[in-house]
Order: sequence, then structure tokens, then C-alpha cells
Amino acid sequence: MISKKDSAKNNHPWFLIIGFLLLTLGLIIPVTTYIPVVKSEIKYQYNLVAKTTPAQLIPVNQDFSLIIPKINANSPVIKNVDPYDPAQYQPALTRGVAHAVTSGLPNEPGNTFIFAHSAGNWYQANQFNAVFYLLNKLVIGDEIIIYYQNQDYHYFVSDTKMVTGSEVNYLKNNSANQQLTLMTCWPPGTTIKRLLVVANLSTNSR
Repeated sequence: MISKKDSAKNNHPWFLIIGFLLLTLGLIIPVTTYIPVVKSEIKYQYNLVAKTTPAQLIPVNQDFSLIIPKINANSPVIKNVDPYDPAQYQPALTRGVAHAVTSGLPNEPGNTFIFAHSAGNWYQANQFNAVFYLLNKLVIGDEIIIYYQNQDYHYFVSDTKMVTGSEVNYLKNNSANQQLTLMTCWPPGTTIKRLLVVANLSTNSR
């Protein structure tokens, strides 16, 4: 007869293997999530030290796209996405950043709201937030360029702020002026806070 003690010894290697696999998986998830963040940060800091001028970016399209020279961001903008419906905005954010259907458009008065959420799950975060990983580097006066229907609109940052997820007033077309608001979840890979960057249209673009 096999004793309980011998049975426990025979099962011991399986517990070690399972434990090792779980530990490996637990390390892989955060590492793969934050590698893009680290790479973006290293490249940004290197350019600062080397005093490298950001290369002139060519927009990915003229229909609806966004360029932020300071952080080397260049992305298509997916138009008219419902910011309250994950089934709609999550697929959109795998293709670029999203324009909230509740907001205005660059060629009309009001607030144009563009967002790139982090994912609720760590393993999805680098799909949904990569374009705006360095959004926190923007300060008042930095330029943001929107291309829409073959016209370029130049905005300059007027404010940055951190808000809670319950503050949704910025999603609306509630500005009398032509204004741009960019949003991402913060810190990357979480949904703890929302980082907002507000920019006003240059008078030369009107």
C-alpha cells in the first residue's frame, strides 16, 4: 500500500511546476505591459540629453489623424466612438486614438475630445494606451496638430490636469471656442485617474 506520506512526495514536483508557471506568468504580464512605457521614456530622456530635435512627422492620413511633435506621437483618429461603450471603444483603440462621438470636430466650434484609454486588464494595456504614454510630458505652449478632411489644425496646450473617472464633463461639446482635449488613463495600465491635456486652436489655423 502507498502511504499518504509517499503520495504527497509523488505530487510534490507537480506543485513546484505549477507554482513556477504561475510565478512566470505573474512576471510576464507586468513586464510585457510596461516595456513600451519604459522604451518610450528612455527614448524621450535620451533625446532631451542629446538635445535632439524631433523629426518632422508625416501624418498617417489626411482624413483624421493626430501628431504631437514633442513626444513623437503620430496616430490615426477613429471618428465618432462611444466613450461609454467598451465594446465600441476597445476595438477602435487597437487601431489608433478615438474621437468621442459626444464631442465636436476640428472644423466646427466646440470641444474636440480624443482619448486613448489604458485597458482594465494589464495584458491589454499596451494595445490601448501606447500613443499617449508620454502625454504627461506636455506643458503649456506645446503644439498638437490635428489633420481633418485635408486641413491641418494647430493647437497649443493651455492646461493639463488630473481628474477622477467620474468627471465626464470634458467628453461633451461644451466649449464656445475651438478647443482640443486629449485624455488617457493614468498611470499607464490602470484606470485610477484620467490625465487631461487641453489645447486651444491657433488663430493662424482659423
